This record gives sequence, C-alpha cells and structure tokens, in this order.
Amino acid sequence: MCVRMKTCFTMSRKVVRSSKFRHVFGQALKTDQCYDDIRISQMTWDSNFCSVNPKFVAMIVDASGGGAFMVLPMSKTGRIDMSYPTVCGHTGPVLDIEFCPHNDNIIASGSEDCSVMIWEIPDAGLTSPLTEPVVKLEGHSKRVGILSWHPTAHNVLLSAGCDNVLILWNVARGQAVVRLDTVHPDLIYSACWNRDGSQILTSCKDKTMRVLDPREGTVLIEKEKPHDGSRPTRAVFVSDGKILSTGFSRMSERQVALWDPENFAEPLTLQELDTSSGVLLPFFDPDTGIVYLCGKGDSSIRYFEVTDEAPYVHYLSMYGSKESQKGMGYMPKRGLDVHKCEIARFYKLHERKCEPIVMTVPRKSDLFQDDLYPDTVGPEPSVEADEWFEGKDGRPVLISLKDGFVAPTKAKEFKVHKSLLKTSSASAGNPQDGGEVQSLRKEVKDLRAAVEELTKRMKELESKQ
Repeated sequence: MCVRMKTCFTMSRKVVRSSKFRHVFGQALKTDQCYDDIRISQMTWDSNFCSVNPKFVAMIVDASGGGAFMVLPMSKTGRIDMSYPTVCGHTGPVLDIEFCPHNDNIIASGSEDCSVMIWEIPDAGLTSPLTEPVVKLEGHSKRVGILSWHPTAHNVLLSAGCDNVLILWNVARGQAVVRLDTVHPDLIYSACWNRDGSQILTSCKDKTMRVLDPREGTVLIEKEKPHDGSRPTRAVFVSDGKILSTGFSRMSERQVALWDPENFAEPLTLQELDTSSGVLLPFFDPDTGIVYLCGKGDSSIRYFEVTDEAPYVHYLSMYGSKESQKGMGYMPKRGLDVHKCEIARFYKLHERKCEPIVMTVPRKSDLFQDDLYPDTVGPEPSVEADEWFEGKDGRPVLISLKDGFVAPTKAKEFKVHKSLLKTSSASAGNPQDGGEVQSLRKEVKDLRAAVEELTKRMKELESKQ
C-alpha cells in the first residue's frame, strides 16, 4: 500500500510542471479606474484598435465624415465627455494605431484613406481636436491596416496595406526607404519585427509565413500552410528566434503552433484550442516567456508559457469575463507596477468603454522580485534611422525596474520632438511650397473661426425667440 502511494505521488510530481507562473491570475480594475462612455470603432478589421504606454491610452473611435482616435492621459479615468477632443486628420476610418516605443508622445495611425500619419500628443493630453499631423506618409494605393515601429532604431516605421505592399519609412525624413511590393501575392495578415529589428515576420492570405531581411527586401525562409484553414493567421517571434503562430484547422478549429526556423518542415508543437471564429491576437513577453492569446469577439485571455522542453507551449490559465472584447492594448513592461508583482496589463475594449486587466503573480513579500523582472527594454533607441538603413543593427537598450521606471527628462523629449518636426518639414518640399501650405492652413483656420462665430450668433438669436 505504502509503495503504491509512493509511486502515485512520484507520477503526480512528474505530471505537474514546476513554474513560477503557474498561479498567474487576471483581474479587471474597478469601474472608477476604467475609461467609460467611449464609442469604440465598429470597423470589422483584425487589428488591436488600442495602443498604450506609461503616459497615454489611445483607442480608435467611431467618427462621422472621416476617421478618428482618442488619446487619453492614463490618469483621466471615469466617464469621458462626448465633446472630448480626438485626433481626426484622416479622411477615412482609422484601422491601426501604435505609439512610438522611443517617444511616448508620438503615435502613428494608418487609415482607409491610404495614408500613414504621425502625431505629437502634448504631455497633458489634447485640449482641442488634432487635425494636423507632424508627418504625413503617402505611398500605399489601398487602405493601410498594419503599423509597427522598429524596436531599436529611432524613427523607423513599418506599414502594410491592402495593396499587398510593405513599406519601411524613415519618419524623420518623411521618406519611404524600402518598398516590398513583389514579396506578397495577396493580403498581408500580420507583420512584426524580431527583438533587435534585423528581421520581419509576415503572414499572408496565400497561406504562407515568411521571414524577411528588411533592408534587402528578400525572403530568408518561408513556410507554406502553417495552418490548414483558410481563415487569417497571425505570427510573432518568441524566445531564441522561434516563431509562434495562431490560425485555424481545416475544420475551423483554432490552433496555436510553435516553429523552429532552422527546421520549418514540422512544428515543434501544434495545439487545438476551440471552435470560436475570432482571430487570435498573440502578445509575447520576452522577459517571462509568456504568450497571451486574445481573440476578437472572445470574452477571455488565454496564456501559455513558452519553454525549451516539450511540449514547448505550456497552458497556464485563462482570464474570463462576461463581456466580449472588440480590441486589446498591451502595456510595455516599464509601465507596470512592480511592487504589486504585476507582469502584464491589458486594456480591453468593450463597445463603450476601455477596461484595464492586470495579470499578477501572487507573492507574499513586498520586496522587489528580481526573478519576475529581469532587465527589460527601455525607451532609448540604440541606433538612428539613417544608420539602420545603412546596415547597422542595434541591440535593445535594457533598463532595471528595481526602483520603478523614471521617464526621460523633458529637455531630451523636447529635443526629439524638435528634430522630428524640423526634419519632416525640411523634407516636405521646397520653401515656396511650404509657404503656400502655411498660408492655406491660415485661411482654413480663419474660415473655421468665422463659421464658429456665425454658429454661436445663430444659437444666441434662436434662444431669444
């Protein structure tokens, strides 16, 4: 009897895998810490619809006569007034937004109007509608649905459109430096960088996953049919250069798979999850090795640990709620509360609100948990755009979170803004054109003021009747 019990105990120990993330749990913040009464965009597009950093949360919203998104300071929780100003310079619906990882006040937006715009948000947030971008990037012939900033090079932005073209921009100069228009024969579903930005990973409607050399514009390696189903596939780089993909089986079951680019013939693991129809958006945390899967239209977030031991992708747990998600923002590590052992924070978009969800590792000690927080990617770029396009790679500049993240000084941020404005205006055209544009802007501003004054007078007259 004793021997049998000992055998059972030994077997059970083998079954339960040891991991410090086994008990990670998700918790939604209270109502007063949410952003309420926001009309989230109704567009049917599989992007995140939300981007966050330690300063701001941005959400794509419904707008009549064009496209708009809202940028709120982190502290502006509660009910948001309907008249709150938006960023509304696009003439078509906004499809994707992403904050610059090296400057918390700079955000890029891609739209159905075929353009990419770069915006500068004031430190205190918007006090009036923002209609003039810092830079406007034009090069796509169809709507732009994917944006991704380079992780280590300053002012390098990737954009992909429904014209099956992928463009790498030098934002400071307002130039399209690399244009990949023959690589993808069909719609690009996803595009992302590896950790140092030396490679790009894309998934495409032609059921092929490709690893690209971004500067040469060549395909380094490709995998046909990583998932057999016809619905959209997503793919991200994870630890040690491996690739995690989400997609659908031939029977429309949702799948997650892990691939080794050195041997693309068979996946390291392929797991079937459920039969929901929403595309799974993967968010990978390189510090913990955890990947979070958020399905559009789902009401849950599944999370897995990616390791070197079979079956490589280990299911940890699932955060569930009653409300389905229309989009999801993911906070960079430097924006988390390390004293509460917070390892991830999501910003879940409902139909009319944005709800923060905190992922926590339960620990009794109040001390800094250095096993949960290795040095992480900071906001400093390691290489400038011109250097990167010339062939220089840069490793991520890491920071310690032991004393909490301290934002760069204002003088430095202003310098970055100033140079960005200066270079973009210089590359916009000859000085004469610039003068004409300025005079046209002044005329438009004067006309708007006149219309507002007339509207005000009409309201006064109506109230007297």
